Amino acid sequence: MNTSVTNTARLLGAGLRALLVLTVVTGIIYPLVITGIAQGLFPGKANGSEITVDGKVVGSSLIGQSYHLPLKEGQETPEPDLKWFQGRPANGLGTNTINTQYDLILSGATNRSADNPELAQWVKDAKAAVVKDNSAPGHLVKPSDVPADTVTSSGSGLDPDISPEYADLQVHRVAEKNGLPAEQVQKLVDEHTENRTLGFIGDPRVNVLELNIALKELAAER
Repeated sequence: MNTSVTNTARLLGAGLRALLVLTVVTGIIYPLVITGIAQGLFPGKANGSEITVDGKVVGSSLIGQSYHLPLKEGQETPEPDLKWFQGRPANGLGTNTINTQYDLILSGATNRSADNPELAQWVKDAKAAVVKDNSAPGHLVKPSDVPADTVTSSGSGLDPDISPEYADLQVHRVAEKNGLPAEQVQKLVDEHTENRTLGFIGDPRVNVLELNIALKELAAER
């Protein structure tokens, strides 16, 4: 009996020592080493890819933002502020309780099939709104001009980038709303267009937040 108790105590002691050692190594030493390496080599990415303006953090280059007008009395869905470049739809086009307006608590797309009638109607309505919002005097947007990312959300619903085609589509509207020459706004888009990573990964893209920051600076100069 005493031998059994002794063996049990010995095994418990060994287990506790192993637990303590593993806790220190994997729970303290390893995270500190990895954090130190990340902060030393990739501080920007390690801290969330923050974007700062005048010393103030205004967002992350990895997370999309909404650019809407304040809600009016009785409104449930805010209207887009058309003086800014707009990102991809953040709420799956229709009513989506999983993610609305870049809510970071939960994210997700519509999870509807391509032939779903409700989704097809949402896309049709979204395309009509894009055509209407982006048609400026002397510049008529046609439905065939609307790229896919204009009327569809990404898998997470939090995509910070848009295609150069979508950015180009918004140039005349943004220029008119800000009292800027369309050529200057187009130049901003071209300057903020990133090519494929390593030349073959992904697609060309434009970060909406960075583009809108540059737009704000350009409008302030005038």
